[in-house]
Amino acid sequence: MLCSVFCRARSAAPCVVFFDELDSLAPSRGRTGDSGGVMDRVVSQLLAELDTLHSSVGVFVIGATNRPDLLDQSLLRPGRFDKLVYVGINEDRVSQLQVLQAILRKFQLDSAVDLHDVVDRCPAHMTGADLYALCSDAMTAAIKRKIALIDDGLDSEDSPVLVSVEDFSAALENFKPSVSDQELLRYKNIQQRLTAK
Repeated sequence: MLCSVFCRARSAAPCVVFFDELDSLAPSRGRTGDSGGVMDRVVSQLLAELDTLHSSVGVFVIGATNRPDLLDQSLLRPGRFDKLVYVGINEDRVSQLQVLQAILRKFQLDSAVDLHDVVDRCPAHMTGADLYALCSDAMTAAIKRKIALIDDGLDSEDSPVLVSVEDFSAALENFKPSVSDQELLRYKNIQQRLTAK
């Protein structure tokens, strides 16, 4: 399968080959526990394909993982996945506000909603996915509220669904960030260890 992916990439050059969850495709060899050594052979095949790309012009390979500590270390050698980019959590409120604004650009907000206030009420470290989940939960609350108003004859289906301050409050009530303090510390330690190489 990897052979066909890279053959197609070479014939379609210039192109980008993107592997998501790279740690599941290329875990450290010898530690996977599969008795037939299948994953070791997959990793070896991936390394061979990456090494042959030097002669190919215009094929770029990118991988993403949230567990770089599980990757086979030979993948991180020059000429393979040799540039590491740590995409961390937006910990400052200005960045979180920008992400929130981008997510909400297609939402219709009640005029009383102050996004600065919403961000200030959020936990300190939220991923982009967390902010998206928060907005989704607020939209769900707004839809439920609108359905109740329609059922009571106080609203019509033709009017837009407006996300209100109360909808964000309801969404924040039971919200927990997807990355704990311990996980965040572990990711920062991995980042420091990998960038020190």
